[in-house]
Amino acid sequence: MEEISWSDFEKVSLKVGTILDVLDFPEARKPAFKLKVDFGEYGIKWSSAQITKHYTKDDLIGRQVVGVLNFPKKQIANFISEFLVTGFSDQDGHIVLTAVERQVPNGSSLI
Repeated sequence: MEEISWSDFEKVSLKVGTILDVLDFPEARKPAFKLKVDFGEYGIKWSSAQITKHYTKDDLIGRQVVGVLNFPKKQIANFISEFLVTGFSDQDGHIVLTAVERQVPNGSSLI
């Protein structure tokens, strides 16, 4: 594993946001949802997430997620993803979302 410096880590904008809406994304190659997330002062942003194995749309509304906000936008099929939703792969390769233990203000930074 390559070591990075603290200044390298500080360049990654990891923010918390609350999921406002979840849409199906049938155009994606792998099963995914479109997530609309409120990042407070950073605005409302959309992302695609391959999280359909562990979560339903109803599970996700109101849930806080951690996103990387300073990656370039990425086109996925006919959709522009504005941030990266973070998570971990389970033993079968399905994504489990990164979560905060308690509710925090939208836009809060990981420190």
